[in-house]
Amino acid sequence: MRGVAKTFTGRAHTPIPALSQVDLTLAPGENVAVVGTSGCGKSTLLRIAAGLEREHDGSVHIDGQPVTGQGPGLARGLVFQEHRLMPWLTVEQNVAFGVRGLDPETRERSVREHIELVGLRGFEQAYPHHLSGGMAQRAALARALAPRPRVLFLDEPFAALDALTKMQMQEEILRIWERERTTLLLVTHDIEEAVFLGDRVVVMSGRPGRVVHIAEVALERPRDRTSAEFAALRREVSGVLLARRSTHEEP
Repeated sequence: MRGVAKTFTGRAHTPIPALSQVDLTLAPGENVAVVGTSGCGKSTLLRIAAGLEREHDGSVHIDGQPVTGQGPGLARGLVFQEHRLMPWLTVEQNVAFGVRGLDPETRERSVREHIELVGLRGFEQAYPHHLSGGMAQRAALARALAPRPRVLFLDEPFAALDALTKMQMQEEILRIWERERTTLLLVTHDIEEAVFLGDRVVVMSGRPGRVVHIAEVALERPRDRTSAEFAALRREVSGVLLARRSTHEEP
């Protein structure tokens, strides 16, 4: 991402700057978490990077190719806070929807592999209303991974889950990432989640959002949330956020 900026139009055509000159590069296979206060533009940044938000300044490239939109066959997968499964389709059909452009044999194999990968074998014929919140997010993750994207975008994917399920899903996403080595860009307001998952934690300022700090997370995996090193990184990130709030930036 180079010079990414975005301004929305508010009431009476008042401009509302959401992002200002964001530069960010992810290495292949890297796991990067973006944190910031509510309204700082972090989800807007993810939507721009994923090709969902097309009206913006600056540029986004994946493997040297410009990101100009979203559609089948592109190198991006998306998981949102809500699972966004189609309620009239089974788990198997929802996952298959993500690879509908493949030949039948390849599609069937990918669907089967990714349902098993996320731990939903035996639930292939279940509909979304039969699933718990965590299981529905697993199905959404399988759908996003089935096309084997180069980059997986996660927008607060576990925010709606209870604390225990959230921790379990964080462990799951790491297990899957270690196997697939898909590049991950995670947006979250949870500092502990960012430090637990990320190779780097990118801290954004209040609106208009800018990158103000990048914390390198050199902790070995699996990470101990109770260790002094983990706590130090959590303090580093929260300290930057609190310092930015004290400079009276817009919330």
